[in-house]
Amino acid sequence: MEFLSDKLVKLIERDADQMTKKWLSNVQSHPTTPTYHTFDKKRLYNRAFRVYSQLGKWISRETSKEKIAEYYTALGKQRCKEGFALSEVIQALIITRRNIWLKVLSEGLLDTVLDHHQALELNNRVVLFFDRAIYFTSLGYEKTE
Repeated sequence: MEFLSDKLVKLIERDADQMTKKWLSNVQSHPTTPTYHTFDKKRLYNRAFRVYSQLGKWISRETSKEKIAEYYTALGKQRCKEGFALSEVIQALIITRRNIWLKVLSEGLLDTVLDHHQALELNNRVVLFFDRAIYFTSLGYEKTE
């Protein structure tokens, strides 16, 4: 039996291109992410697409905190070297997370109490992942300064 949370992850991964384009539009126009306005679109697209298209892997219980720490600490160092302000990087991650929840809500799949429970379970896993991503990105960024 496939759970709604698994269906939603597959939906996000399937629609990764659309979600990435929405994210790109957001970060390139949001007043709190000015460096993203002029940064190479293809590079930005590839970065966000990697998160959306592999969401299931990132939020799975098999992906260790150490793996997230390794990836996002390196990401923080890289963004610092590229000239992004830490606040912009965090805002971009928040926009990434918000787009996931907006996608879930827009699908109209939350009809029953069980559906809501499974969607909340997914949301909790996504929030935990992004909390860790933000923390380790900040840590990596600070180690570069």
